[in-house]
Amino acid sequence: MNSKSVFELILSGEIESEVIYEDDDVFAINDINPVARVHILVIPKKKIATINNLNDSDVNLVGKMIMVAKQLAYELGIDNTGYRLLFNTNDDAMQTVFHIHLHLIGGQKLKDI
Repeated sequence: MNSKSVFELILSGEIESEVIYEDDDVFAINDINPVARVHILVIPKKKIATINNLNDSDVNLVGKMIMVAKQLAYELGIDNTGYRLLFNTNDDAMQTVFHIHLHLIGGQKLKDI
């Protein structure tokens, strides 16, 4: 049996976290280890371990994650100054939770990568 990811535990209420956005498909929370003034995670409710595990039926879900991040950037007033959207995939990219999530990072000048 697969154990629940931390995001599934948050969604089920087993771990407390402030959900700042939620709809039928995705939810968003603040990252507990922010790298910038704004650092939000947009998470699908469907558990997909890594970007490598996406299939054709997930295209709309991933597109929705990006649109939610865009809307949150607008609501937080960082849409015009700039922000970064990032998926980490596997160990070399520092993926620590194996349930895909999109990082929305901004609110300050970011370092070049």
